[in-house]
Amino acid sequence: MTYIVTDNCIKCKYTDCVEVCPVDCFYEGENMLVIHPDECIDCGVCEPECPAEAISADTESGLEKWLEINTKFASIWPNITRQTAPMPDAEKYDGMKGKFEKFFSENPGKGD
Repeated sequence: MTYIVTDNCIKCKYTDCVEVCPVDCFYEGENMLVIHPDECIDCGVCEPECPAEAISADTESGLEKWLEINTKFASIWPNITRQTAPMPDAEKYDGMKGKFEKFFSENPGKGD
């Protein structure tokens, strides 16, 4: 099992999860984070820290697409290990449906 970031992170990008990760397995895109599934030690400390509830165990059904996205972009985007400010209007986008189709960006973030 590993934890993965799902679509509710898009346009929110809260980094509370990054701050508590003991193995620094988060990677930053332009408008979301992903977890490297091969680096995640399945400790689960990140899941309750996410204000947007965008982190789930990969054992939950229907998350195969998100496991692929996390795997792909964790190998491309820069590592992030420190908490930063969320995206502007993060609260407005929290819980919005269809964010992947409307807003997902393959562009990398800044990282550390």
